[in-house]
Amino acid sequence: MSELLEITNLSICFNQGQKAVDSLSLALQQGETLALVGESGSGKSVTALSVLRLLDERHASYPGGEIRYRGEDLLQASEKRMRQVRGREISMIFQEPMTSLNPLHSVERQISETLELHKGMRGPQARKRCLELLQLVGIENPETRLGAYPHQLSGGQKQRVMIAMALANEPDLLIADEPTTALDVTVQKQVLELLQDLQQKLGMAILLITHDLTIVRRYANRVAVMERGKLVEEQETAALFASPSHPYTRKLLNAEPPEAPLTQAKSDQPLLSVSNLDVRFTTRKGLFGKVKEYFHAVKRVSFTLNRGQTLGIVGESGSGKTTIGHALLKLTASTGSIELDGQELAGLDQNAFRPWRRRVQIVFQDPFGSLSPRMSVAEIVREGLEIHDSENHEQHEQKVITALLDVGLDPEAKHRYPHEFSGGQRQRIAIARALVLQPDLMILDEPTSALDRTVQKQVIELLRDIQARYGLSYIFISHDLAVVRALSHQLLVLQQGEIVEYGEAAKIFQAPAEPYTQELLNAAFFYHQKDATLTTTI
Repeated sequence: MSELLEITNLSICFNQGQKAVDSLSLALQQGETLALVGESGSGKSVTALSVLRLLDERHASYPGGEIRYRGEDLLQASEKRMRQVRGREISMIFQEPMTSLNPLHSVERQISETLELHKGMRGPQARKRCLELLQLVGIENPETRLGAYPHQLSGGQKQRVMIAMALANEPDLLIADEPTTALDVTVQKQVLELLQDLQQKLGMAILLITHDLTIVRRYANRVAVMERGKLVEEQETAALFASPSHPYTRKLLNAEPPEAPLTQAKSDQPLLSVSNLDVRFTTRKGLFGKVKEYFHAVKRVSFTLNRGQTLGIVGESGSGKTTIGHALLKLTASTGSIELDGQELAGLDQNAFRPWRRRVQIVFQDPFGSLSPRMSVAEIVREGLEIHDSENHEQHEQKVITALLDVGLDPEAKHRYPHEFSGGQRQRIAIARALVLQPDLMILDEPTSALDRTVQKQVIELLRDIQARYGLSYIFISHDLAVVRALSHQLLVLQQGEIVEYGEAAKIFQAPAEPYTQELLNAAFFYHQKDATLTTTI
């Protein structure tokens, strides 16, 4: 096979500082998939962006190396030539579709833009091609989606639109930067199988950037491992998983979550009892404000959570997982019964519910978005104390220090700001903010979805340790079933707002009774043929 892309001794610096990429050499052949893996900050995305010269060259420089596409050095190409290459010969799926798609433009306009630029398509011709692309990437009722805006699409739909844009001109090379981050396991599988199918049809090469080694094992031909800007290992996929040669690669492969939660003493004392929880969102009102149409997001959901236990809630996007969490916190209006420690909370107004907020805390999916960039770590963690414990102001400083120590952070860092921390450290700050109030219940909404596996494992171990130390109860909302299995004693499976399966987590993971649960587990796990036990791919 001929080499389609060849990177030779590439180095990248920012502001003349430390090298983000150091003497990297890679080659990608026509029609193959090369996975580029490593922890955050290893240089994966910087390398990918440099192929298309998308780094801000006012701050980024290339002290050495070449990036040759079909023999042409792209680092020496003119900007006019790069505009021809981008989107037509080499396309890219960016990591976060919500920030990569223009919120002011419809789906049709965003896909049509690249067709007009590179192929001169306009009007009905461009519209026809847009419909073909949306059908190709598996979007249902594409005619109704052409006029939709990004905020009207689910996470999986936005990612599919990004793929449609990237494939519009049938490129020779597709760079996929974390194409399945924060997607449900079933959507992940659909997206990756779609890319694999399109690769075979179009004969394109794929540079797959990911921290999810399960995906790498299933879909990549070769794997290149990066650590701190350097290539430390490169092998055929099967050989690398069977016999990794570098200690860092072995560290990545050993970073899978535990296969079961810590054994807790059986507690017969329920902390939270939810009965017939119902949530409806109004979608259309009449002339005098009468509700004409509504979306039934959560339908008669009932469950019980005992002290010191974890309830995992899983399901696809739109199944109602996060809505349940928000309803428990009265961030979303609901009907039904919510009892915390024997006290009925459903009928309380916001003022009456306020004292109970101290006992129920939430950790959001995106710590960078949920932490104020204008507040120091100490101010962020202390904020809840100032609201709920204003009479003991002199004790706040010690409680902040204790909370930071509990989550494994140096209290000396309390005067720093969120942007000065890594993703895993920011998530620890978010956990400390919830923990400082010593709650009975913590709702964890996708707290590990965007983290590297090694950092995920650290956060899981932290949560297990905190639960064992303080007897906390968790509601753990996630699409990552390996992480859910590591923490959950009970499991609740949702589909379109309704409970599909509910019971002891270990039994459901071992022998799911419902077809939908089986589909979710099959998308995330594979069955080992020898002993027929459920195991994850590394």
